Amino acid sequence: MGPSNEEEIKMIEKNDTWELAERPKDKEVIGVKWIYKTKLNADGSIQKHKARLVAKGYSQLPGIDYTETFAPVARLDTIRALVAIAANKKWKIYQMDVKSAFLNGYIDEEIYVEQPQGFIAKGYEEKVLRLKKALYGLKQAPRAWYSRIDNYFMNRGFRGA
Repeated sequence: MGPSNEEEIKMIEKNDTWELAERPKDKEVIGVKWIYKTKLNADGSIQKHKARLVAKGYSQLPGIDYTETFAPVARLDTIRALVAIAANKKWKIYQMDVKSAFLNGYIDEEIYVEQPQGFIAKGYEEKVLRLKKALYGLKQAPRAWYSRIDNYFMNRGFRGA
């Protein structure tokens, strides 16, 4: 395991995404895996290596491990129309990127995952991780993030379309 793995674990722990727990007898424990990506500069040189911890969500069962997965997605033609209107009216457009967005969504279900390879807690090898927030790869992760950001805007006076 390298620095990119450590950076990902640090982000997950800082976000209070999980807690060590006893392996449940009545629930399936979902596996996790590492996904690696190399980001390149415009000239093709390596900018950085990224590691992302992903839950093996394909093993989740509907109605047991999750209920809702729907999260709205803006269509490209809608975004183009909004940019055209903003340009015509000389409005400023702001874009934001939420680092590790899915890790900010709260989940309603009780979900357990295995400890990630290379980061198994010494003395607690038999324990698993109970998720408090979503993890990439979970079926409900997009919905959890959407619900969180939607609540944020609604509490600040915005209205749904």
